[in-house]
Amino acid sequence: MATDIFEELKARGVIETSTDEEALRDLLASGPQAIYVGFDPTADSLHVGHLLPVLMLARLQQSGHRPVALVGGATGMVGDPSGRSSERQLLTPEVVAANAEAIGAQLGRVIRFEGEGAAQLVNNADWITPITFLEWLRDVGKHFSVNTMLAKESVRARLEQREQGISYTEFSYMLLQAYDFLHLCVHHGCRIQAGGNDQWGNITAGIELIRRKGEGPAAGFTFPLVTTASGEKFGKSAGNAVWLDASRTSPYTFYQFWVRTDDRDVEKFLKFFTFLSLEEIGAVVAEHGEAPHRRLAQKRLAEEVTRLVHGESGLRTAEQATAVLFGQEIADLDDAQLSEIFADVPSTELPRARLESGELTLVDLLAETGLMKSRGEARRRIEAGGTYINNVRWASVDAAVGPAQLASESTMVLRAGKKNYHLVRFT
Repeated sequence: MATDIFEELKARGVIETSTDEEALRDLLASGPQAIYVGFDPTADSLHVGHLLPVLMLARLQQSGHRPVALVGGATGMVGDPSGRSSERQLLTPEVVAANAEAIGAQLGRVIRFEGEGAAQLVNNADWITPITFLEWLRDVGKHFSVNTMLAKESVRARLEQREQGISYTEFSYMLLQAYDFLHLCVHHGCRIQAGGNDQWGNITAGIELIRRKGEGPAAGFTFPLVTTASGEKFGKSAGNAVWLDASRTSPYTFYQFWVRTDDRDVEKFLKFFTFLSLEEIGAVVAEHGEAPHRRLAQKRLAEEVTRLVHGESGLRTAEQATAVLFGQEIADLDDAQLSEIFADVPSTELPRARLESGELTLVDLLAETGLMKSRGEARRRIEAGGTYINNVRWASVDAAVGPAQLASESTMVLRAGKKNYHLVRFT
């Protein structure tokens, strides 16, 4: 199976550029290889932009190779200038260490770190931190030409910005990543590095350092930087990343991100971000093409990726929350989940004592929240069968509304007609 993985990655569009395609193909076909990708811990969670390299490592593992996931405890202290127009904010060692631990746990949801063919999780702080500055200059720095470093795209682009420029700190980043590749080659038998297109200069620097140190051949490839058909950066919405951490981006919001995928992107994203075979993807896309308005391909994409990141329970929560918007009875959700689902819905706060008084009616609520203009209109709408509490039709004009009608700890969801919602929070 290992001999087919290169073609599999190419067919999915995962490989954008490689140092020597024939040599890389032969290396992957020659037996199990260690392949590494780095993740800098600039936050305590990965986001959907990281899913492509994570799934690429998982595919390689499934084909018999050994992923090496590097969390940059050292490089995260500096910040990679690649793809940046300004210098990153420097983080404290404590924040970097905490972020690295959180990212390692997230990687474990997709990549297997135990059993036969287990992946390795490494932190470059373990081997870079002990090196003194003089040792670094002597053993690493002497192998790099400043002229060559200045020609790298990530450096050249920043030098052209006269006001911003590039600091010596970020200028040195390339050497740090190159040394990572050398260390993993020597100590973990790793001869292949992968990264986004913006990492090309760093990858080739590592290959050159390995060659100069006499450690034999090494190879590298890049995967595409994902953008949407509209040209927007993938995973960004109004400047906010879609995170893999459920506390940052809820499973419901995560699921909805994929459901909103443009028709022009959905086949590409199915290839990039799911383990569905190319044949299955072809069938899904063909069925979608017969009735695009049903968004079958987007729903399958959302289902597969949400299950991968948040598990079956997260997927069930997301699907249940989605069904609520289509009229399903609201139950077994908490205040936070309701707030997430109905983020754009108006709300009213009322004293909890009124709910517990036994005298509050739906007529009162409809009038006080403004869902109906008057109590008379509220009565007529209830009698006509057009009002709902928690998506359950409420037929009694005079019956009291009480704690039993809460959808969560403190929230009740009112609806008039098909889509006119209002939240009532009892505090």
